[in-house]
Amino acid sequence: MKRVKLILKELTRIVIHILFWIGVYFFFTYYLGYGSTNTAYINNFTFFLMPITIALGYFFFYFLIPKYLLTKKQFLFGLYSIYTFIISFFFIALSIFYGMVLSHDLVIEDANPLTKTVPYIIFGVYFITLIVIVLGLLINSYQTALKSDVLRNKFLATQLQLKEQELKYLKMQIHPHFLFNTLNTLYGFALKKSEKTPEVILKLSGLLDYILYQVNKPKVLLEDEIQHIKNYISLEKIRFGDNLDIEFNALKNTHSILVPPMLLLPFVENAFKHGARKNGVLNISLNIQLEEDFLTFSCSNSANNKPTEKIGIGLTNIKERLSKLFNDEFDLIISSEKEEFKTFLKIPIKNE
Repeated sequence: MKRVKLILKELTRIVIHILFWIGVYFFFTYYLGYGSTNTAYINNFTFFLMPITIALGYFFFYFLIPKYLLTKKQFLFGLYSIYTFIISFFFIALSIFYGMVLSHDLVIEDANPLTKTVPYIIFGVYFITLIVIVLGLLINSYQTALKSDVLRNKFLATQLQLKEQELKYLKMQIHPHFLFNTLNTLYGFALKKSEKTPEVILKLSGLLDYILYQVNKPKVLLEDEIQHIKNYISLEKIRFGDNLDIEFNALKNTHSILVPPMLLLPFVENAFKHGARKNGVLNISLNIQLEEDFLTFSCSNSANNKPTEKIGIGLTNIKERLSKLFNDEFDLIISSEKEEFKTFLKIPIKNE
């Protein structure tokens, strides 16, 4: 199939070239014989001009233009063009001479066979050559633009694939981090032979089910994401018991709002992992609200007043993921005030 397309393309190119030179032939007959009735002489004379005209045109089209002009060797192009015009002048004059001699038998008495003198004939040949040069530049410019568009499209496609791969990579990093925290909880209960171990396993199963079937989607319903966070919190409540004081406020009508999966959970995980207890209790506050076409999420947790130099892997990855997903159309503010660590996120949303 590809070979057939190439053959058709080549045949089309040949047909276009043939039609162009047929047009040039008729131009010469009109230009040289305007006002003359001796059409046989004009046609025969034009036949002798065509070889040098075609050779001169193709020499510029396939050699001088691509090798020197398009490669920005203007000086060499100008120099060789002068040489070409000098040499071609001799061959044009020779073609005119043989055309006149060999067409002499076709001269009609009392009728001027040609209406143009020799200088005008030479000018006509160079005029066609100039047209060929202009067409060569236009065609090469068009082909360059097409190649640039193809390369640009390939570059954009490659960038898109890289972006998707980076997002998948970041998601893969988030999952082990989440599992590490949860399995630690399960391990602690197993060591204590706690009666809550089966409940923890059941809730962990629900969380894993969400990850396996939802996280690979580009968008999920916000209500599913909120429920996933609630399941995670309930799992942490089992681990912390009375040592946890958490408040979670979320808007209710979220059935039509779409968000990237597992986008908010790393902030919640970070609050549990790096939060510090005050008077033996870990305080966490979560808030999800809607502001016009933006979703806001705030998270605060009790922390010590020591400066933190290291940011958790979850927050590092989520920053990169936000940049990939929203470019500059999001706000992320992370601050530490006295004994409280705060996170504020604002992202654009879409309805289903």
